[in-house]
Amino acid sequence: MSRLLVIDDVTARPPVPHTALGPALMRWIGDPASDDNDDGGGPPVDEAVRAWRPDPTMAFTGRDCVTPGIAEAVVAAERHGYVPVRRGPGGRAAGYDRGSLCLDHVGRTGPGTPDITGRFARFAHRFADALRALGVDAQVGAVPGEYCPGDWSVNDGAGHKLLGTAQRLTRAGWLFSSVVTVGPPDPVRAALVDVYAALGLDFAPATVGSVVDVVPGLRWDDAKEAFIAALGRDVDVQRTTEVPAAVLAEAAGTLEQFRVPVRVA
Repeated sequence: MSRLLVIDDVTARPPVPHTALGPALMRWIGDPASDDNDDGGGPPVDEAVRAWRPDPTMAFTGRDCVTPGIAEAVVAAERHGYVPVRRGPGGRAAGYDRGSLCLDHVGRTGPGTPDITGRFARFAHRFADALRALGVDAQVGAVPGEYCPGDWSVNDGAGHKLLGTAQRLTRAGWLFSSVVTVGPPDPVRAALVDVYAALGLDFAPATVGSVVDVVPGLRWDDAKEAFIAALGRDVDVQRTTEVPAAVLAEAAGTLEQFRVPVRVA
């Protein structure tokens, strides 16, 4: 049976270090030394997922960072209290805050042709199952006009995006990142309106939804447990609240690459 390490990351961290931890975790899981505690690695697991509750963050992609208007978009994000960070190259800006659940899921890259689409489908449908268990009529797929549109978004079945996904792959490992809007969506919606306007991108504000819009009173912790349960089906789950020291050290040396490379006058 495969082994999944669940990291309930409750340590308060600024947005840039949080963003750096996903790729660092991917490199750790893909390093053979991570099977050896004496080598500074972690427990011998096949996959790991880090769950955390972020401070307000506006994650710009590499594509956003070379789009005219990025400086104005950074100002707009900061005006709403969202710290700008730079994430992977694809997609478009995504916002999240204390009402969001962030998941970084990593694993080792196996032999043969990478099944990128299969991984997107597998996790998106598991997340839809988690939302259905909470009482949401969840559907996989983009809704017209959503922010950072993607075929593997998850919506509430009524035209509101609840969850976005992204994937990164190296020869050694893969990183599947997801953000679920659990709490009230008004703050992030307002920030996205101004950020997308600055970037010159089409966006329908009404498509920003949240789980509590469908399930009033839902606690963030209960939402997290539903998602962990969906990911933990048919695997041996181990849990910890500690990010491996090797991952923290790796992330600390890469922070600059996760800052938005613009100077705002």
